[in-house]
Amino acid sequence: MEKIIVKGGKRLQGEVDISVAKNSVLPIIVATILNPTPIVIKNVPILEDVTVLINLLRELECEVNFSQITGDLIIDTSNLKEVDANSELIRKMRASFLIMGPMLSRFGRCKISMPGGCNIGSRPIDLHLKGFKCLGIDSEIGYGYVESKVKKIVGNRVYLDFPSVGATENIMMSAVLAEGKTIIENAAEEPEIWDLARFLNSMGARITGAGFGRITIEGVKSLRKPEPFTPIFDRIEAGTFMVAAAITNSKLTINGVNEQHLMPNIEKLKECGVHCIVEGNRMIVDGTGEKKPVDIKTMPYPGFPTDMQPQMMVLLSMTPGVSVITETVFENRFMHVSELGRMGANIKIDGKVAIVEGVSQLTGCNVKATDLRAGAAMILAGLVANGQTEIGEVYHIDRGYTNIEEKFIKLGANIERVTIQ
Repeated sequence: MEKIIVKGGKRLQGEVDISVAKNSVLPIIVATILNPTPIVIKNVPILEDVTVLINLLRELECEVNFSQITGDLIIDTSNLKEVDANSELIRKMRASFLIMGPMLSRFGRCKISMPGGCNIGSRPIDLHLKGFKCLGIDSEIGYGYVESKVKKIVGNRVYLDFPSVGATENIMMSAVLAEGKTIIENAAEEPEIWDLARFLNSMGARITGAGFGRITIEGVKSLRKPEPFTPIFDRIEAGTFMVAAAITNSKLTINGVNEQHLMPNIEKLKECGVHCIVEGNRMIVDGTGEKKPVDIKTMPYPGFPTDMQPQMMVLLSMTPGVSVITETVFENRFMHVSELGRMGANIKIDGKVAIVEGVSQLTGCNVKATDLRAGAAMILAGLVANGQTEIGEVYHIDRGYTNIEEKFIKLGANIERVTIQ
């Protein structure tokens, strides 16, 4: 069993390089199912979720080669077989459900077990299945499985009741090779949606409007071999290090950013008293100033991201005054509150609202990563806590952050990963 141990009290300094986005590279890996030619994805991060998808593709008899030195991932799905509905790998992560769209496009049927992932709240698949139905795909749910079938996918208008990222991605991939035009209304606008469309278009797909709420997919008969593709940087990892600068009263340079993608974080930190200067794809974050309480309401992009809510809560828990955080995306996204409370944070929960009253000091203790982003929040709390913070269940953190302790060590943090017998 591994744990991360953090000894607080040190200011950070220097530069950190942001990795490719987890939430971008996962659907791009899945999208290779649509095209039975060798495809190269560049700068792929070494993440647990990436490993699970690679192993899933290998289980389906795809040829996959991953260089952890260069980050080059080469995928050849020409020998792809239909998925085994009993696969344990499907249950391990939410993104595995994204194989439905490309598998239906290629085989006309797909049966998989219900997907897993972080226990941060209900993430129903009804929007995925609603989109499939609009494209002529019939689905049936029973005994923990989902089975979908279609003779021919035909383009249509799809309206999503909620701008679900996963449903948008699945419908996009289903419609790439469909007959006719598909229009997705109220589509998710996250940068990762735009990046998936960029990848699909590099293979000859005809997708417009990705990232703007109304996506049009003109079906094509076949796809071509694309040039090596590099996904976008991880805006959530960048946001995590932005908060790290703020909470430790430090000045950091973050390499690998897109100002537009980070605008919700930049503006909220500015309101809190943190200055961010963007120069191309690098950002200088000055967190040395006096902090002020702020109110946050998580929303789908371009609103404030739910994936940054736990990290910001740590910052606000040590900011003088009272801040209010309203979580509108996931109902179980406050599981980290009890862990912060053990460290001395003063946070009260009322339904979807967290009332955070800043304290002058947190105290290190034994805590756990209740989910991926909560784990990052525990590291941030440990950086400023008095004494030692021991974080358990760090496998959650490894799902979305590459070598996070090494990156913090480079910045001067006193942090290490240990194996407990």
